[in-house]
Formats: sequence, C-alpha cells, structure tokens
Amino acid sequence: MKKRIGISYTRTNFQYYWDWFTPDDLRDDLELVLLSFEKNNQVDIATCDGFVLTGGVDIDPAVYGGETGYENQPETFEPERDRFEALIYQYSQEHRLPLLGICRGLQLVNVLEGGKLIQDQGEANQQHMKIGDIDNLHHVQVERDSLLFEIAGIPAREVNSAHHQVIDENKLGRNLRVNARSGAGDNTIEGIEFANKSGRAFMLCVQWHPERMPDQENELAKNIKNRFLAEIRK
Repeated sequence: MKKRIGISYTRTNFQYYWDWFTPDDLRDDLELVLLSFEKNNQVDIATCDGFVLTGGVDIDPAVYGGETGYENQPETFEPERDRFEALIYQYSQEHRLPLLGICRGLQLVNVLEGGKLIQDQGEANQQHMKIGDIDNLHHVQVERDSLLFEIAGIPAREVNSAHHQVIDENKLGRNLRVNARSGAGDNTIEGIEFANKSGRAFMLCVQWHPERMPDQENELAKNIKNRFLAEIRK
C-alpha cells in the first residue's frame, strides 16, 4: 500500500505545491492527497502519512489575538481554512507524522503553538515582497546547530520570498527554535523547528517557497524535499 502525502489546499499558487513532487520523487510507493478546507474532507487527514502546510492568505488575527485593521491585510480572511489546517497539525503531532510548513504554514505552526506574528513588516517588507508576479530574492543565514543545517549542509544561501508577515521574535511558539534568519539586513525569522525533538516526528518550517524556487538544485529546496520524503518513507 502506498504512503500518502497530504497537501493543504490554498487558493493561491496551489499547483506549484502539487507539481513539486514529481513522478520520480513519488516512485511507486508514495501518492499525493488533496486536503481541502473548501471540501472539508477531514476524513482524509487520517489516511495520510505526512503533511505539507502551504502558503496563502493571512491567518485570521483572531487565532492568535492579533490586531484588526492592519496595513496590507487581505479583503477577507479564511477562518475555515485556519480551523481545518489546525486539525491537520494536531493530527500530525498526535500521530508523530512528518510535517513541512511553507510560508503561511510556518506562521500557522507558530501561532498554533501559542506564538504571534508581526502583522505587517512595513518598510522592511520591500526586501521580502513579490516584485509584480515574481518572487523577491535574498539570502538567509542557517543556524549551524539546527536540523535545517544538517539537511542543507550550508550556512547561507539565496532563497525566494513573497510575504509581508513574519514571526514575532518576542512571541515564538512553545518548543520552537529559529533555524534560519534573513540575510537581507533585517534578521527576520526565516525558519523554525522543534527545540526539543525528543518524542517528536520530523517538523520543519520555512518562510521561503522551495516548491517554486527557480533553482531546484538549491540546497534549501532540493535537500528539504528529499529529507521530507525520506522521513515519510521510514
């Protein structure tokens, strides 16, 4: 029986996440499952052996006690998505299953663990936001004693970026640690993992977009995907 990778549905750029896992990646022992808040197919969560929490619209501030009416907030939030993906995260932790969080996925893991977000970066956002339809590019510094460094094997690398919210440095979630920061001069948190990994499954979250990075040989795209797949295959 094939193992299954559940990918949370986003209304923006979903196909990138789906196509990131190629037939060569999946081989004959893995398959993808669409986990959609629109369909509310909660029953499919329990059929999965690993999960990807994708990017997309800002998390509803009500989830983490944030302010309403902030700069550059979306016209509408998706509280049903927040609730649905909270179930995915809860299931992954209860059953010790690998989880990869990307952009919004990183932010969601932080707030579900009791953390908060800086709701808009203001002027600093110029270094991280899209330029038209193209992701921005900047370097990140990888913490040498982290799981991310073990995976990537490099202390710094250029990544793609498209966000205006970041983790609040003073409100990091329970048992989370920073594994990467922006090298663009603002020290933004760019990656998190569990601080104490004892009794925990693989969990890695990044603020950039490995699924649509132009250079798929980049260690902060290719190596992350390969390690995630290896963890599911265990």
